Amino acid sequence: MADKVFVAVAQMDPQLGAVAENLAKVEAMADEAARQGAQLVVFPECALTGYCFESRAEAMAVAEPQDGRSVRRLTQLCAARNLWLIVGTLERDGERLFNAALLISPDGLHAIYRKVHLPCMGVDRFADGGDRPFAGHATPVGRIGLLICYDAAFPEAARVLALDGVEIVCLPTNWAEGARPVAELVPRTRALENRIYFIAANRVGVEGGFTFIGMSQIAAPSGAWLACEHAPTETLLLAELDLTEARRKRLVHVPGRYEVDRINDRRPAFYKRLVALDTC
Repeated sequence: MADKVFVAVAQMDPQLGAVAENLAKVEAMADEAARQGAQLVVFPECALTGYCFESRAEAMAVAEPQDGRSVRRLTQLCAARNLWLIVGTLERDGERLFNAALLISPDGLHAIYRKVHLPCMGVDRFADGGDRPFAGHATPVGRIGLLICYDAAFPEAARVLALDGVEIVCLPTNWAEGARPVAELVPRTRALENRIYFIAANRVGVEGGFTFIGMSQIAAPSGAWLACEHAPTETLLLAELDLTEARRKRLVHVPGRYEVDRINDRRPAFYKRLVALDTC
């Protein structure tokens, strides 16, 4: 596994239900990112399908199975460019519908994540909740964890990934107006509190009456932005990640006098309320 990796975030404007057109745009942006040296490219939530569907039937009509045409096409691109992709889509699994993120390698579909936390918005009103645990995925470009949009609002999700050794959390997202404080604060906070890299790929454009704000970003384990696109335009963000920083959990400011380790200083015996099934 490499110590340094060059990554890209593709901020794009998917069109609702236009899978062929969206796929072509994903291919073009991924190809351009690869030309600029990217080894990993992260796309927004539902980049292949759009998000603001008004019925389950409408969403199911464009959802694809794991071995669908889009995965096959993107695998060909990854193989040609020696590239890894993370792309948001809608997954059809029999009669079930998932808001999903695909992790695609030069050899094919490496992993698929199904969104766990579903807000009352867009296709999530009709989707089935994710049924797989938060887990890291070993790749040549780092140990990667996947979340989708609203998942990042729950700090437990990113913490579980950090405990599984994840170095890069990738968040395909659809932040609309009203979510600007989330975009400003949450990715950098999750990066800081877990000493990980946090990549958020947001969309732009207007869909279903919602205006999407961009603010795609790459946050370092220090909590600082390595890159952030404040303008709501289609673009690529690129940055080099030093994964040794994500592996260095203990910060030694003054040896023996000022040291901090937000992973190993935890006291889980006091956190039992976090996993209680009752609510406040």
